[in-house]
Amino acid sequence: MTVFDRLDSSLNLPEDEQMVLASVRSLARERIAPRAAEFDRTGEFPWDNVHDINALGLNMMFVPEAYGGMGLSYICYLACVREISRACAATGIIWATNFHAMKPLIEFGNEEQKSRFLPRIAEGALASLAITEPEAGSDATGMTTAFRPDGDDIIIDGGKTFITNGDVADLYLLFGKWTHIQDPRKAISVLVLEKGTAGLEVLRNEDKMGTRASSTATIRFHECRVPRANLVGNPGDGLTVLLASLNRSRPSVAAHALGIARAAFEDATAYINERSQSGRKIIEFQGIQFLLADVAAELVLTESYLWQVGAMIDAGATDFGIEASILKLRASDVAMRASTEAVQLLGGYGYCKDYRVERLMRDAKITQIWEGTNQVHRQIIGRSFISR
Repeated sequence: MTVFDRLDSSLNLPEDEQMVLASVRSLARERIAPRAAEFDRTGEFPWDNVHDINALGLNMMFVPEAYGGMGLSYICYLACVREISRACAATGIIWATNFHAMKPLIEFGNEEQKSRFLPRIAEGALASLAITEPEAGSDATGMTTAFRPDGDDIIIDGGKTFITNGDVADLYLLFGKWTHIQDPRKAISVLVLEKGTAGLEVLRNEDKMGTRASSTATIRFHECRVPRANLVGNPGDGLTVLLASLNRSRPSVAAHALGIARAAFEDATAYINERSQSGRKIIEFQGIQFLLADVAAELVLTESYLWQVGAMIDAGATDFGIEASILKLRASDVAMRASTEAVQLLGGYGYCKDYRVERLMRDAKITQIWEGTNQVHRQIIGRSFISR
């Protein structure tokens, strides 16, 4: 066994969760991975993968049993994100976004909202988390999408960009500003917007460097009318919901990044165990072994921390924002390093699309950018040590 095999086997999941994870591994290996290159080439949305994921009922795992789900652990969810992303990073994003978008509704929604929306997610509906705007990325308080109360309704005007699942979602968790509140932080509010709402328009999908099969849309709202019953919490509760959402989604992004990193490391080591140079296998050169050791050490330590942070969340921790930032930062950096080194180790072949590492390097880059750029996370981590 390698150190990675031992790390995987140390994940102490209950029997039912072990069965779920085993099913996901089989699906990822047998059906999702073989399709990944073609979906990357065409940029076509991977509906076949989504249908296969729904056939396993995987959306049920993060929905409470009372609303048609299974309510499995966060660690089990993270492990599944990693396995799916290891096979196809784009599909990993699509599925994980369902969790990112709907977990805040589970935490902050009222009983009527949960009963109305969560069974749809458990049955396989796609969700989208709509925060980012052209002039409001890392600083979400700069968003300008407006929520204007109108009797029993809310009128939405504005737009969002870089929205995962933005063109295919059945439900959007949408953040905007309540027009009757002047303070830009206190004005942030959140509601559920349903597919087909009049005035909701998809302007375009981005033509991206990596994760090309995951749709990333720019969407616009022109006098979208939604019932006030879709407002999550009260006007002005949005920033609290947003921060809680990001703190839970950042470990998920780390799991996504680590799936990419593990795939890159495996491809590179397989290649240099077979490829010879000057009468010796490439892996027998000391300089190559030092490189592998450094990447492996980073991977093992970061994966270990993934399970540690996941256990904190499963235990009910509420103050884990710094841990989530550290994890997202390190996992995305190691994904970029592992994939870049894999391309280097494969030499000219690594630069060609015939080999997966070329795609993995392109897929890895976004993990350093979204859910807060790594520069922002370094700032968050660093300022946490300022004496108060």
